[in-house]
Amino acid sequence: MNDQTMGALTGVVLAAFAGYGVAWYLGAIDGNFALLLLLAVMVTGAYWVAERWIFLPQRRAAAERAVTEARRRREELARQGIAADPVDPEALRRQMLAQPWWLDWTAGLFPVILAVFLLRSFLFEPFKIPSGSMIPTLRVGDLILVNKYHYGIRLPVVHTKIVDNHSPQRGDVIVFRYPPQPSLDYIKRVVGVPGDQVAYLNKQLFINGQPVPRSAEADFYDAEAMRYHKQFVEEIGGRRVHILLDDERPAFIPVVAEFPGREHCTYSVEGVTCRVPEGHYFVLGDNRDNSLDSRYWGFVPERNIVGKAVFVWMNFGDLGRIGSFE
Repeated sequence: MNDQTMGALTGVVLAAFAGYGVAWYLGAIDGNFALLLLLAVMVTGAYWVAERWIFLPQRRAAAERAVTEARRRREELARQGIAADPVDPEALRRQMLAQPWWLDWTAGLFPVILAVFLLRSFLFEPFKIPSGSMIPTLRVGDLILVNKYHYGIRLPVVHTKIVDNHSPQRGDVIVFRYPPQPSLDYIKRVVGVPGDQVAYLNKQLFINGQPVPRSAEADFYDAEAMRYHKQFVEEIGGRRVHILLDDERPAFIPVVAEFPGREHCTYSVEGVTCRVPEGHYFVLGDNRDNSLDSRYWGFVPERNIVGKAVFVWMNFGDLGRIGSFE
C-alpha cells in the first residue's frame, strides 16, 4: 500500500476509536475501557511490527537510492564545473526516513500504550470515587490506586484468574464489577467472607452471631451536604473502621433486588441476616445509611473483584487527602 492509502486507512481506524469514545462519553453505549485499551495495543502493535519489518526497511532502501543519486548528480555537476546541487544528501536521508503522520499516531504510540495496558491490567489501576458511600474513609473526588495483583492476577477483559494470591479479608476495601451491571465499578468494604453469617440489625453489625465492637466518635461534618452525621469506630478484621450513621434513616431495607443467593438472606423490619455462600463476599459502605451495597443487591462473586484499594494519590480539592487510608 502507498502512503496515501495507509493514511486513509489509519484515519478510518482512529475515527472508529474516537467515535467509540464519544458514544461512551454521551452514554449511548456501555464502554469497556479494558477492551478499548486491548484493541489499541493490538492495532498499534500491528503498525509497530509493520514499521519495524516493512515500512522502515522500505524507507531506508528508498533513502539510500535517493542519497546515492544525489551524490552521483553532485559529482557529475562538479566535473562539468557547475555549482554544487543545493540538495543536501544527509538532509534528504533524514527527510525520507521520517515517519509519516499515520505511523506517528500508531507505531509511535505503541510502547506507551503497551506500558499503560500492562500497568493497569496487572499492577495498579486508578479509580475515582464518584459518590459518598465510603465517607468518611474515602471522599468524593479522591483518586485512588487499586492493587490488581493482591488477590491474584487475572487476564484483562475476560477476567480469568491465572495466578492466585491472597483472599479478600474482613475490613478490606475492594473495587469490583457491580453484579447487576458488570460494566460499572463499585467500591465497598468487605464485612463477610465465604461461610460467614452477617447480620445488620437495627444498624448494628454482627458477624457469626457476635456484635462487631463499636465506639462513638465526634460527629462528622459533611461539607457537601452541610450537615453533621453520627460517627463511630468499628473493629473489623483487626482494623479500626470509621463509619457514619443517620438517625433519620430507618433500619429496614426498603427496596431489595432479586439476586442470586437471596435464599441465604432473611429480611425483617430490623434489617437483614445473610449466610455468605462459597466464592462470594458481603460488602457494606462506610456511610452506612447512604450506600447501595450487599443489603440491597446481594453478594459479590469472587470473579467480579478487580482489586484492593490501597492509596489516595490525588484529590484536587484537598491535597491533604493524599496518602494511605488503611
